[in-house]
Amino acid sequence: MQRFAGCLIASVLLAASIAGFAQKIAVNPLAPIRAVPSVVATDIPRYDHVVIVIMENTSDSTIIGNTAQAPYINTLAMMGAVFSDSHAITHPSEPNYLALFSGSTQGLSDDSCPHTFTGLNLGSQLIAAGFTFQGFSESMPSNGYTICTSGTYARKHNPWVNFSSGTNSVPSTSNLTFAAFPSGATPDFSTLPTLSFVVPNLCNDMHDCSIATGDAWLHTHIDPYLQWARSHNSLLILTWDEDDSTTSANQIPTMFVGAHVRNATFSEHIDHYSVLRTLEDMFGLSAIGGAVNATPITDTWNIFADGFE
Repeated sequence: MQRFAGCLIASVLLAASIAGFAQKIAVNPLAPIRAVPSVVATDIPRYDHVVIVIMENTSDSTIIGNTAQAPYINTLAMMGAVFSDSHAITHPSEPNYLALFSGSTQGLSDDSCPHTFTGLNLGSQLIAAGFTFQGFSESMPSNGYTICTSGTYARKHNPWVNFSSGTNSVPSTSNLTFAAFPSGATPDFSTLPTLSFVVPNLCNDMHDCSIATGDAWLHTHIDPYLQWARSHNSLLILTWDEDDSTTSANQIPTMFVGAHVRNATFSEHIDHYSVLRTLEDMFGLSAIGGAVNATPITDTWNIFADGFE
């Protein structure tokens, strides 16, 4: 009888203890519910929107720390992940755009145009996997345009146009003028595709005009997206095609800014193939071309940043 009474008392005390603990951890029904970003196996966040902006022919040492000519870009550098050992693949421009987009220079060693390629590429991969892709080119005369040059527009900087036939083709509806990029007083960036390439014209990308001109263009046209991205599970990647010399170093500025990005400088060696591999891993795509042997970037992410807990 004493043993039964003792067990009964212990059971009552245990139940009371559990009830008290449950009360402490009970969810407040009035508390806001915070979304949790999707994460792939490598802990790379799966973003709702990624915008990649490619600038032209400028070395890392010319941009990073140059607050006189590039104040906005250096502000971005203070907000996100900066890669201090980032490199292009080759010279001149066009093969680098192709490398970032398709994992291959496609055998090019010049800026010739036009070309038609049929291999795998990031745009066709995304579309085949149920995601969306669009390229926005400033000063391109019209959507779906395929002519090599027009004023300050150059198709050589627009790699997706070269993949226009075969099973890996990118539809012409993905080839848009920059006028289609959300803008105005209340731009709706939620209408952007999963992944976008943004290519400024030959002046605003620093190819023909000054660093200050390109910096001001980024501030005006890209900063609204960046400010939105930081609280909307979205990412900005800012990079350059190649540096401004013909040396083998070919060191370029590259930075990731947006939600879930650690604010720091990262010293690992990366190149266009590393960025492509990171994007492919982000969306669960197979690595292609030079991205197969590239190491994805996994140390820059903080999935609990920006209020995500």
